[in-house]
Amino acid sequence: MRWDVQQLTAADGQALPGLQRMAGLVRSVRTPEFDGITFHEVMCKSALNRVPAASHVPFRRTVNPYRGCSHACTYCLSGDTDVLMSDGRVRPLAKIRVGDRVVGTRAVGTRRRYVQTVVLDHWETRKPAFRVDLADGTSLVASADHRFLTTHGWKQVAGAARGIRRAHLTTADQLTGFGATGPVPTVPGDGARSGQPSDSAVDTGAGLRVAAVHDLGVEMAMFDISTGTGDFIANGVVSHNCFARGTHTYLDLDAGDDFDREVIVKVNVADVLRREVAKASWTREHVAMGTNTDPYQRAEGRYQLMPGIIDALAGSGTPFSILTKGTLLQRDLPLLAQASESVSVGVGVSLAMLDEDLHRSVEPGTPTPRARLELIRAIRAAGLPCNVLVAPVLPGLTDSVEHLDALIGAVAEAGATGVSIIPLHLRPGAREWYLRWLRADKPELLDRYQRLYSAGSYAHQRYRTWVTERTAPLLRRHGLDRPAFDAAGDDGPRRRWSATTTSINSAKRGAAVSAQQGTLFDPSATAT
Repeated sequence: MRWDVQQLTAADGQALPGLQRMAGLVRSVRTPEFDGITFHEVMCKSALNRVPAASHVPFRRTVNPYRGCSHACTYCLSGDTDVLMSDGRVRPLAKIRVGDRVVGTRAVGTRRRYVQTVVLDHWETRKPAFRVDLADGTSLVASADHRFLTTHGWKQVAGAARGIRRAHLTTADQLTGFGATGPVPTVPGDGARSGQPSDSAVDTGAGLRVAAVHDLGVEMAMFDISTGTGDFIANGVVSHNCFARGTHTYLDLDAGDDFDREVIVKVNVADVLRREVAKASWTREHVAMGTNTDPYQRAEGRYQLMPGIIDALAGSGTPFSILTKGTLLQRDLPLLAQASESVSVGVGVSLAMLDEDLHRSVEPGTPTPRARLELIRAIRAAGLPCNVLVAPVLPGLTDSVEHLDALIGAVAEAGATGVSIIPLHLRPGAREWYLRWLRADKPELLDRYQRLYSAGSYAHQRYRTWVTERTAPLLRRHGLDRPAFDAAGDDGPRRRWSATTTSINSAKRGAAVSAQQGTLFDPSATAT
């Protein structure tokens, strides 16, 4: 299907207000290959972005071909699924609207309780359909990615996506909620504070045992919402929803799901960059890519902007570096190897964890840890250096000696030439989303995070020092206590890249505040 068939224009009433003000907007398009995502193609006036002087990074120029990220996943239910409203009535999911008050859940002590929560976003897509049948007669039609709360934690409907194994529903599972026969919980009324827990505890019973999961063999319209608690009650059971990354609010896009679903594509970025680096005034400063959004997100497979960018930089004698978690970079390894013959080229891969269950919760939609280890091997096989960002280190989740030792050992075995350790960094906007995810998925850690980040976006210096002291012997053990790149030849830009990677920080939202896509990137660069 040609994208032109799915073209949207301002006349359709569907173009975003902030984008309508942009003289460079070419079109807004959708495609079945990227369910739920709109790509806004723009003609940028400049490609080289100057980083504000106040930013604590050792580079001053970036190129960002995309704003927003298509790494993200969408979790959906059929439109006729009944959603429990705060007043005790139900409404079909397709008819839910932003601002509606629905029932979610929140952990209170050792129990999860029903609470009132607000709908923050609502969207529609098309997905292959699965039906989950419960013993009490309840049925739910959902996508394979959708998650329900079982007595053993959140599990997705189907067991594999693109060959990746994951925790999924089986007939051994029991869902949580009240199903078709249990009493409907009551929550504090509309005059109460949103999130105030009710006296009704979330429970389970034999009637909520999974009787069967059927692949219906069809695609159908599906819907999902984002709520303040990160969940809602669907046909009487607790259902997960995704929070989005922060922010491209500079175009009137919200700090919620817009980051995943409204992706800005600078379609002429390579041509503009080529003109800029050809100017006599260009001093061939080091250019860092991946410092805001991932240049090798899924959309790059469609738009193929990076080959032209690489050619423009290398052809002008401009050293550059790329940070990514996207395995699509393998496509351009021959180009990067060729470029490295004339300019200094740095390549970095971010990898925060090996645990695939945690990865699915924290970075859904991004390549798996296993795939990123294979990417490191491919980069090294192409003769390029590869620095790995163990980032973000998540307090209480990925900062144990066991986890860090296993992760550093794995990247060493894959051939990494250096490792940079970066604790989680929470900027305003991303901070609120991440803490909501914690409240929903890891409530026992919430107090600790609030103490660690009470002074601002960075964890307290004591914690950062503690992480450094904890990882130093592990880096020595695995032979990675050396500069990120071997000091050979003109290594000035490489040293700057090594320093750059230690300064790039990540943020993450609930089912995914990314790290944005996850950004593991510092969004301090000036937007074009």
